[in-house]
Amino acid sequence: MSKVGFLGLGVMGYPMARHLARRGHSVTVYNRTSAKAKKWVEDNGGNAAETPAEASRDQDIVFCCVGNDDDLRQVTIGESGAFHGMRKGAIFVDHTTASAEVACELFAAADANGVGFIDAPVSGGQAGAENGTLTVMCGGDQQTFNAVSGVIPAYARSVRLIGSAGSGQLAKMVNQICIAGLVQGLSEGVHFAQKAGLDVEAVLEVISKGAAGSWQMENRGKTMSEGRFDFGFAVDWMRKDLSMCLTESRRNGASLPVTSLVDQFYADVQKAGGGRWDTSSLITRLR
Repeated sequence: MSKVGFLGLGVMGYPMARHLARRGHSVTVYNRTSAKAKKWVEDNGGNAAETPAEASRDQDIVFCCVGNDDDLRQVTIGESGAFHGMRKGAIFVDHTTASAEVACELFAAADANGVGFIDAPVSGGQAGAENGTLTVMCGGDQQTFNAVSGVIPAYARSVRLIGSAGSGQLAKMVNQICIAGLVQGLSEGVHFAQKAGLDVEAVLEVISKGAAGSWQMENRGKTMSEGRFDFGFAVDWMRKDLSMCLTESRRNGASLPVTSLVDQFYADVQKAGGGRWDTSSLITRLR
């Protein structure tokens, strides 16, 4: 069992840290809102720290799941950041969906301090975090990955090293690109079925068993037709992710016409007041 820190107790981090505690790891948590960290300790045991540096001191592994690049820099290289508290030989595992650029930046900063760094964004949403079934895409060196690959499965069913630093974040971008186009296609299909007067649930049930089937269809098709969008991954977050995809595509020369279009469709949903709706709310702009 390891001594671990966990920084960031949002809808993903809170249950991920809980799974680590339930596996027997000694967990110290930090959250920007300290009341949430204290609540986590009340629910799960362990300890709460006042700063990222304090939560990271003497830990074997420090996990992190915060909002964006700026948040990540603050909890790592900021004034009271984790890199100021971590001992040499410890490992920092970042589950934030961030840019590949910041992953490479922090890999270098960690290495300068004698600390290992893995960028490890996740897929599976809030339900995956709650159920311990996330998919984790990692970037970093093999030796560091090997040291944490036995701990991450506390909350994940699939963990893979994709390549060097930043590769995990790039793989997550591929994930979001694929989801964006798929959700738009599903939205149009459900909308078409409704306009054609079909039993949408029956249609989805039969076509989900064929080539059109997907996780989105199985889990969101019915609720899209019912107009329910109160699930975990919000439109605001998707737009943050797609913005990073489009920025990276301008850097590497990839052509993303559908992704760019769907990003603007999500902007329409935001303007309609749906920023906190689930990403399946893309269908609302067709009605």
